[in-house]
Amino acid sequence: MTAAAPAGLPFEPVAGGLRLFVRLTPKASRTAVQGIAPDADGGHVLKVAVTAVPENGKANEALIKLLAKEWRLPKSAFTLVSGATDRRKTLLVAGDAAALADHLGERMRSHG
Repeated sequence: MTAAAPAGLPFEPVAGGLRLFVRLTPKASRTAVQGIAPDADGGHVLKVAVTAVPENGKANEALIKLLAKEWRLPKSAFTLVSGATDRRKTLLVAGDAAALADHLGERMRSHG
């Protein structure tokens, strides 16, 4: 039904949206989307740095706030699926999978 994500992008279509794979660096000097990097399992992750500390979900909240702003999506579209206390996180981005894949793919390519 849904097509696979384009090669080299850190997401895959699932029912209800996209599953996004992130490697988060908390307590960074600045908050920024750093780009796409290969992952140990052969896939790709979106590298993101936030200045927030990894306590009480603050870094996770900062991650969602940054992605929502960068990609012009509502914060409510993002749900942390796994990795609440790990650097490697999986987020569900709710919406039409095909439209989101086009939108996010274009934004990720333009930011390196």
